[in-house]
Amino acid sequence: MKRILIVDDEAHITLVLKMHLERAGYAIETANNGKAGLEAVTRQAPDALITDIQMPLMTGRELCLAIGQALPARTFPILVMTSRTDREEREWTAAIPLLEFLEKPVSMRSVLSRLEKHLGSGVVAGATP
Repeated sequence: MKRILIVDDEAHITLVLKMHLERAGYAIETANNGKAGLEAVTRQAPDALITDIQMPLMTGRELCLAIGQALPARTFPILVMTSRTDREEREWTAAIPLLEFLEKPVSMRSVLSRLEKHLGSGVVAGATP
């Protein structure tokens, strides 16, 4: 089963993502800020990471840059979700390999589609996406 790490400080967003992704057959781990997310990634790299940008302790941008330093040979995709669509945000995300920018509100269909593009189908027998 593919393991997805969700890093977001908004509990309701984390819960909705977790529910839908588990239903689609993924194993989910969560962290409520970038610092906790980095600890989780360095403890055991996930198959994919979904993160917000604006978070306490360590932003999503800082998290992505720290992952690049800690794991320079990273092979897992990162999906960055944000309501901030200014050019500066798009520029730094475009400079990081295997990173996709998703504008909030994000549809679950879009999240699942991007995960499947990178990981193949996470759906298990009997699961309903």
